Amino acid sequence: MTKTIPDSHRDLIDGPVVVALSTVMPDGRPQCTPVWCSFDGNEVLINSARGRQKDKNMVARPGVAVLAIDPQNPYRYLEVRGDVTDVTEDGARDHINALAKTYVGKDEYYGGVAPAEAGEAEVRVIYRITPTRVSVHG
Repeated sequence: MTKTIPDSHRDLIDGPVVVALSTVMPDGRPQCTPVWCSFDGNEVLINSARGRQKDKNMVARPGVAVLAIDPQNPYRYLEVRGDVTDVTEDGARDHINALAKTYVGKDEYYGGVAPAEAGEAEVRVIYRITPTRVSVHG
């Protein structure tokens, strides 16, 4: 069952709030990483690079959680539990650039440097998280 994110807490997932992404390691222990995210009205989108630990975890074990805490009121927060239902490289460069605009006011994540210097070899990926449980507080 997909759950929706209420309008009362949409601002926490639309950015520029840095969220905590929790994934599951091969040994079953949690791994948590601060990340940027976006919301398309149905799913939470996370952007990362191939080969990072969170990439490996989400591909192998798609159950994740995202926690967004209001920077002005730590007792107001949103937790989204769900499953990574799609992993794609399509549009991932544009997505990380859009996130850079939202989070740090830059048009390009790599700052306009030459592609070879900007991590051209780095493969960006979008992970679509379909919410199965949404909790809000505050």
